[in-house]
Amino acid sequence: MSASYDADLALFVDGAWRAGEGRETRPVVNPATGDAIAEVPLASTADLDAALAAAERGFKIWRATDAGARAAILHKAADLIRARADAISTLMTREQGKPIAEARGEVISSAQMFDWFAEEALRHYGRVLVRPTGQRSIVIQQPVGVVAALSPWNFPVYLMAKKLAPALAAGCAVICKPPEETPGCTSAIMRCLEDAGLPKGVAQLVFGVPDTVSRHLIASPITAKVSFTGSVPVGQHLLRLAADGVKRATMELGGHAPVLIFADCDLEKTLDMVVPQKFRNAGQVCVSPTRFYVEEAIYEDFLAGFAARTAQVPVGDGLDPATRMGPLANGRRPGAIERLVDDAKAKGARTMAGGERMGNQGFFFQPTLLADVPNEADIMSNEPFGPVAVSRSFRDFDDAIEKANRLPYGLAAFAFTENGRRANLLGDAIEAGMVGINSFAISGADTPFGGVKLSGFGSEGGSEGFESYTVTKAIHQA
Repeated sequence: MSASYDADLALFVDGAWRAGEGRETRPVVNPATGDAIAEVPLASTADLDAALAAAERGFKIWRATDAGARAAILHKAADLIRARADAISTLMTREQGKPIAEARGEVISSAQMFDWFAEEALRHYGRVLVRPTGQRSIVIQQPVGVVAALSPWNFPVYLMAKKLAPALAAGCAVICKPPEETPGCTSAIMRCLEDAGLPKGVAQLVFGVPDTVSRHLIASPITAKVSFTGSVPVGQHLLRLAADGVKRATMELGGHAPVLIFADCDLEKTLDMVVPQKFRNAGQVCVSPTRFYVEEAIYEDFLAGFAARTAQVPVGDGLDPATRMGPLANGRRPGAIERLVDDAKAKGARTMAGGERMGNQGFFFQPTLLADVPNEADIMSNEPFGPVAVSRSFRDFDDAIEKANRLPYGLAAFAFTENGRRANLLGDAIEAGMVGINSFAISGADTPFGGVKLSGFGSEGGSEGFESYTVTKAIHQA
């Protein structure tokens, strides 16, 4: 193991850190080298039962805690995250592979999440209904209870914070199950909450075999809500488990984001925006722009400009400041991407840039652009979750909308046009939970984030995300 990896990996249960001694462990791998750098302890059934019992006790304390006191702790945690941002982002890059600048941006965004929801705890008002004199009817929101928060490896800190911050602000207790690939950076966030003064038992952190952990937590009568970010098949599986106990659930599932490029856009400016976004986090982004539909008049110019920029993307170890795209996060991804690319080429796609694995160590794949990809290619229906852009031309507005909406997914979509009326029509016609027009800025602390169709339901972020951790109660007094 690398001596320079200094994360203290352990489970956090009932206000105490439980080390790996006597527990099954799993290696933590640096995706830039393929080398193991640490071992993460996996929670036993006894650990999960202890976490559930602690969360049940912690919820009773936390829900009764004044909103101002809850807010102060969340603000303090945000301050600590910012103060430790360099160390946390370095851990993230070692574990996940993304460039260090992207990792630091994720950490800072996570701190903003805690700050915003700290204030939302103070802004969340009920309603007083109109009734005859002497009668009162009020509507209030109360915390839902103990939450199982299951988050993925592509944005390990931000997506955990996106569940933790609103749940804690609402007065819930939380059991976090972040990814086993990135235990160091996620543990560092939990230490910030601990050092900020979060009461014992209010938040737990467990790692383990995902199916084992999710089944155990969801089956428990202590768990009141499940919040999951991940793939559609896993989300469907978790919803079936949650249905047995009629558990509340928020599901942020996969997407396959279309990008509509109209001929009246500023093409050079658009290309300067879309290429970095496509290869951000090596394309391992649930809202990554992927299916590029380009108006016929500018299609070949778009391909030439995209391919030239793609060939210039610096790829390497994320700790190198010059790197703009790091490795894929685990050893499974290069092979999966290679199969999708080879299938598309076999079915008639043109390779405009990239298309192959890179190097003889680590999990690298070239930034790739495929043109004229037929709908029959697997990659046109299955989210690649990697550094591959696929493209086709379209004739007119109706053709573009038909292509954008052809899949059973609807997480995010993007469009580029200088025509104001067309922009309004696009916002209405595209079937997605989030639409960016001439912009990729669709995620923020104050912004609802979620999809339609198979991309899930419910929202994270914004007041909608806060409300998802509450239950509505009407109180009538005569």
